[in-house]
Amino acid sequence: MIPLISLFFGALLAATILPFSSELMLIAALKAGEHSTSTLVFVATLGNVLGALINWGLGRFLIHFSSHKYFPFKKKQIDNASNRFNKYGVWSLLFAFVPIIGDPLTFIAGALKVPLSIFLLLVTIGKAARYAFIGWAV
Repeated sequence: MIPLISLFFGALLAATILPFSSELMLIAALKAGEHSTSTLVFVATLGNVLGALINWGLGRFLIHFSSHKYFPFKKKQIDNASNRFNKYGVWSLLFAFVPIIGDPLTFIAGALKVPLSIFLLLVTIGKAARYAFIGWAV
């Protein structure tokens, strides 16, 4: 059994720079059948959006530490995410769930001072759609 709290924290960690697969946790929870699909999708989405919000906060309030060797994002990641964000704008946040590019993208959104309301709306739509698709497919 995968408790809801484990799914929540797994999804939260997956949205940070830590390598983690919330999709596998969601699939296991769906197959266990102990909770409804909608409940599991909601919990995974909530955790994953909160993780993205942590990245946004890092970008918004801690970008001035980016040259520090222990900063979670490297200069190349920041530059790539900035270029991508500048090319596609805030709509790129719909794809914040994509591995490798999603974490730096949410960080850059904070660094570029994307309003929190717009950030949360777009990131939530993208992440919820991904989890809903998994819920439907399983």
